[in-house]
Amino acid sequence: MNQQIKPKVFNRYEAFIIAVISLLQFTVILDFMVMAPLGALLLKILHLEPGHFGWVVSGYAFSAGISGIIAAGFADRFDRKKMLLFFYTGFIVGTALCGIATDYVSLLLARIVTGLFGGVMASINMAIIADLFPLEKRGRVMGYVQMAFGVSQAAGIPVGLLLANNFGWHTPFLMIVVLCLVIYAAIVRWMKPINDHLQHKTSHRFFTHLVNTASQKRYLRAFLTTVFISTGGFLLMPYSSAFLVNNVGISEKVLPVVFVAAGAMGLFTGPIIGRWSDKAGKYKVFLFGTILSMIMVPIITHLGITPLWEVIVLNTIMYTAVNSRLIPSQALISGVPDPKDRGAFMSINASVQQLGGGVASAVGGLIIHQSAKGQLIHYDSVGYITVVALVFTSIMMYYVDRYIQSKHAAPKSVAASAVDEPLLAAE
Repeated sequence: MNQQIKPKVFNRYEAFIIAVISLLQFTVILDFMVMAPLGALLLKILHLEPGHFGWVVSGYAFSAGISGIIAAGFADRFDRKKMLLFFYTGFIVGTALCGIATDYVSLLLARIVTGLFGGVMASINMAIIADLFPLEKRGRVMGYVQMAFGVSQAAGIPVGLLLANNFGWHTPFLMIVVLCLVIYAAIVRWMKPINDHLQHKTSHRFFTHLVNTASQKRYLRAFLTTVFISTGGFLLMPYSSAFLVNNVGISEKVLPVVFVAAGAMGLFTGPIIGRWSDKAGKYKVFLFGTILSMIMVPIITHLGITPLWEVIVLNTIMYTAVNSRLIPSQALISGVPDPKDRGAFMSINASVQQLGGGVASAVGGLIIHQSAKGQLIHYDSVGYITVVALVFTSIMMYYVDRYIQSKHAAPKSVAASAVDEPLLAAE
């Protein structure tokens, strides 16, 4: 009896694209996320105040936001592979500068350079995914790509912290540079040109294309949604390691265990959440993640001295909630723009994400203070603001989901009417 062979969801080249984008995202995410666990070290070694550290994080975010706006004007005029290589080159240079920074000023300038190029990488990756994969598969794709967060937490951040504790805080950045060079070579060698979008008619004038994309009402709703999504993460994440060390009583040597556990769970749940998003509905999964986040944020931000096992459990649940929001939201947002506007839309979207996050990080730095004993004060207040942002995000994402459904229902209606017309004529 012959068994029917189930067709593969992705062919070999599609699997390569998913793998290389995931690895590339891993380096960009790790470069950004490693700042949070390094926070406790940098506050001590460079004698920084929480506000200064907030500006180191915001420097990346603000420069990324500015570069995203600039890139939007010409994002749809070039082969996406060439765009990817250009900005990845700048990202590698910026990360190398972080690896040789010697004080607060040089580190801040290095983060600004890194943000100018690294902040655009996610938008280019999303444009490539939207060009090569239909919306019905993007939940799965984003589930695998989102594993980059899990790998960065389960392996990248702990290894980075281990290197930082033993060889100095510069070492994690130099490690990222080496990995980037390997990925860069793979892109040059095996990625095919991605230029089908060049067949669509669009304005070749930088300012015209930027304004046309940024001024469309349906796009503005998506941009505003992205602002609220980024606000919650940037308010809390940069100060999480300092809070766990100084308030919760987790030692710097044991801190990597917390990230390993959460990241390992992310490796397992990411693909599951992606498949669930495609089957059950992306907004339903997003809403589940939002509600879970609203429960977990007040719990975590009010922790005092807590056993390690309890911190690991709480942090892992929180990480699952974040994944349950990011994966479906990215898949939904990618379905908003038309093909001719996709690169510009993704660049502007990444820009408002970084700018919104930069403002949130700076605001968090203004609210949070450090006591004489080193404890963070008003971290719980920032948690309440995060919950408010989560509420607004769920409302805005509802309207984005409604637009996506109506957009994809329209072609079916047109096709149905085209079938009906010959029947009416025959009558």
